[in-house]
Amino acid sequence: MSEPLDDKLMKCIRCGFCLEACPTFKLTGMETRGPRGRVYIVRSWREGVIPLDEDAVEALDSCLGCRACETACPSGVEFGSILETARVRIQDMKLRPKSETFARTQLLATLTNPGRLAASLKVGGVLGMLTGGKMPGMASKLLSGTAEAAASLPVAEGSASVHDLPELSPAASPRRYSVGILAGCVMRVLFGKTNAATVRVLQANGCDVIAPKAAGCCGALHVHSGFHDEALARARAMIDAFEPHIDSLDALVVNSAGCGSTMKEYGKLLADDPAYKERAERFAAKVKDVCEFLASIEIVPPEGTIEATATYHDACHLAHGQQIRAEPRELLARIPGLKLVELDESDTCCGSAGIYNITEPGYARRLLQRKIENIRATGATIVVTGNPGCLAWIRQGSQESKLRLRICHPVELLDEAYSTRANR
Repeated sequence: MSEPLDDKLMKCIRCGFCLEACPTFKLTGMETRGPRGRVYIVRSWREGVIPLDEDAVEALDSCLGCRACETACPSGVEFGSILETARVRIQDMKLRPKSETFARTQLLATLTNPGRLAASLKVGGVLGMLTGGKMPGMASKLLSGTAEAAASLPVAEGSASVHDLPELSPAASPRRYSVGILAGCVMRVLFGKTNAATVRVLQANGCDVIAPKAAGCCGALHVHSGFHDEALARARAMIDAFEPHIDSLDALVVNSAGCGSTMKEYGKLLADDPAYKERAERFAAKVKDVCEFLASIEIVPPEGTIEATATYHDACHLAHGQQIRAEPRELLARIPGLKLVELDESDTCCGSAGIYNITEPGYARRLLQRKIENIRATGATIVVTGNPGCLAWIRQGSQESKLRLRICHPVELLDEAYSTRANR
């Protein structure tokens, strides 16, 4: 992180514009559950005014890391970076109970290993996912009870298995571009169909698509959770995996907002690593969200008709982390028959936020219910969003609320419209 933490903290002028943008402040009205209060906590700790104690850790852990405050801030406070740095300190100083640290470690290890994630979901539900079937008591301490934990696990569509992509998927029309693609971790298990649709849409638009088998986890969940050393290791491994191809790629396409946001910041993440600094900057410059990339080229006009009303939820790390809002809507507007209606609070977090819906189920469920009620008010039958956590969490909420909704990624609708069969 190029700018020192204390300099970032000093940018906050305590104006309060961030408060109404913050989901947890909206829920509670508490200063310590808003960005301004959290910045003040970190600054006061750094200045020796207060200790980084249990209350301070709780205030920081209750943050979704959605970065909506960054969009609202007139002073350019990099709150996401401040939060991530503070969480690194929390982790390094061992300020959480050992049982909680163990459970978080196991959760991250499982979510970022597709084979382990698929196996754990098959045999053990949420506690199996956390612990691989071992020591569920440790996990239940983090999750405050197995019943609440089970209710907090996003549901998958289809069977839990690993869906790998071919290393090379040639363009289906005259070749125009060569792009890499991140197959991902959770995406490979819960959203294999979305990955396959992404490849087909890119192929239909003249792209050779390269998916190196060596490309694993990008480190996003580790960055957001304060596991700094592991995040650095994952970032270096990702750069190494794409190194043989990076100069020949027109873009490195990502269909997961959280992953794409982190990968675009590899240059900052590895700024102090002389062996990777320039390589990380070159890599990051190639990263494009799939909607960002498609909107930047002259796409083949989709011809298949989808007669339905859809609404779009802005994934936090797409809207606030990458400042991408118009592009997905522009692509959806190209689909014949599809009517797009705006969603109230479309860029307010749904509560998924990486591992947040498991570590902070109370806030997460309140935000999910708020999102579901806003979706209900649109009258839409399709909800479109660009991040796996949002897809799974909103699907969970719609099923529990008995709303008959299709929840999908924008590329899935494009893929359908490109097919020879019109929808319904």
